[in-house]
Amino acid sequence: MEYKSEKEFLENYNKDEFEQLSMTADILVVSVSDQMKTNYRKNNQKRMSVLLVKRENYPFKDKWCLPGGFLDPKKELLEDCAKRVLKKETNLSNIYLEQLYTYDAIDRDPRMRVVSTSYVALIDKNLLTEKMLENASWFDVILLEEKGSLVDVILDNGEEQITFQIKKQKREKTTDRYQFSITKNKSLAFDHPMVILAGIERIRNKINYTDIVFNMMPKYFTLGELQQVYEVILNKKLLDPAFRRIIANKVEKTEKMKTGEGHRPSVLYKYKEK
Repeated sequence: MEYKSEKEFLENYNKDEFEQLSMTADILVVSVSDQMKTNYRKNNQKRMSVLLVKRENYPFKDKWCLPGGFLDPKKELLEDCAKRVLKKETNLSNIYLEQLYTYDAIDRDPRMRVVSTSYVALIDKNLLTEKMLENASWFDVILLEEKGSLVDVILDNGEEQITFQIKKQKREKTTDRYQFSITKNKSLAFDHPMVILAGIERIRNKINYTDIVFNMMPKYFTLGELQQVYEVILNKKLLDPAFRRIIANKVEKTEKMKTGEGHRPSVLYKYKEK
């Protein structure tokens, strides 16, 4: 059938001619926060954590996954969907959120064709005021080791460990774009191991040329605490002079001091807003 105008087409076309698919938003919530101290004279040690929820329904019942849910195509934009499901599944709201990647493998969901747009959310979990839901849990990243093209990851929440392995290959020799595939995974649902690794790598890539790290910091902090966060994210020790150059224009000194933890008082700094 030929249409004389776009209006006529929109009023008369057969919607069944077009394939339907569903869309979801999945959110990787990342925190770099203090661990329990074993020596009061030492600074708190920090560790990267990711937030997972245990699925209560099929598919992948009783497996862990990232917070996520289906888009309402008539009412929501994707970011609105991400904020809604994050609040519903974890009780978290008003935190930093940025879009990561879109995952569109044909068989990524056994129910139907589902395309997922993933997001990264950053927070200092020690500052949370909301009560977490019972099926949500923070998992520490206790191992993230790259050997050749394989990346091994171990997550631990104190009661359970999750292990998976990702194969990482460059898409093109002239760029730093990578293609991920899951080689080992038993505990995580869907393709969420790839989302976790991709999200951590995104944060690592952006930490030196953006200010995103301060979404994981309290309002006031010592330079030592800030350096620990950088080192945890980058997974390497930084020399003090090099670190000071990185953050020179990002922080400002305050008149406040941190005291009472068994070591010399330290000057507190805060983020220098542009």
